[in-house]
Amino acid sequence: MHKLFLLSGVLLGGLGVAIGAFGAHILKPFLLANNKLGIFETGVQYQFYHALALIFIGILAEKINHVSISYAGYAMLFGTLIFSLSLYTICITGITKFGAITPIGGVLLIVGWVSLFVGIIKKI
Repeated sequence: MHKLFLLSGVLLGGLGVAIGAFGAHILKPFLLANNKLGIFETGVQYQFYHALALIFIGILAEKINHVSISYAGYAMLFGTLIFSLSLYTICITGITKFGAITPIGGVLLIVGWVSLFVGIIKKI
């Protein structure tokens, strides 16, 4: 499991750099014209935060063998994908209905942090 979280974190981090650069240089005029730059930046920020968290979880999963650590990794992985991709989709397509799934990603991210807390507490 730890390899999945490590590789996912590294991949999301690298993609975050590419997506952030794409937004800052190529998409910026479009995003500004549509008042979506802040939304796009939020997607990139959360992607980076949780890429780092996944790398941490991957390292921690090797040291702490508890099911809550695995739940944390999966919740953060899927939460990041749902949260950030829904925000990117809103920004690029203008279809605001995708905003209805963004909170699902946010809830998964919260579940991930709570699961990480529980896993650490159980093993300390």
